[in-house]
Amino acid sequence: MFDMGFSELLVIGVVALIVIGPERLPKVARTAGHLLGRLQRYVGTVKSEISREMELDELKKTGQQFKQHLEQTEHTLNDEVLGAQQAARAMVQSESAPSPEANIQAASPHETYPAESPQAELALAPATSAPTHIAPEPNKPPA
Repeated sequence: MFDMGFSELLVIGVVALIVIGPERLPKVARTAGHLLGRLQRYVGTVKSEISREMELDELKKTGQQFKQHLEQTEHTLNDEVLGAQQAARAMVQSESAPSPEANIQAASPHETYPAESPQAELALAPATSAPTHIAPEPNKPPA
């Protein structure tokens, strides 16, 4: 503990024997041993309490970091939900009030219009993506 060698302990023992005397030396040594044991237990208890407090501080810091991370995630999710709600509202509003372009697209090519209306000139057959090959009918002679 204090880095004392055998010779130093021998000197302390001889001085104690001379000062205390041979009759009381065993009782004093026993008391000193008990006090030293108590001191070691006390130091061990203090070390373990300090260690527990350090671990508790680390756990508190980890808990605070986790809480901050959860709060950031919650804010992010709330922002995303609000954005999705606004987008849904915008879609509902655009569907409830269709634009004139949507009315033109919704018109069926099979609808008939009066001959004087401009739509009658625009009513065309729908375009197909694949080219169609028209073969002459077998019963009719070629023209």
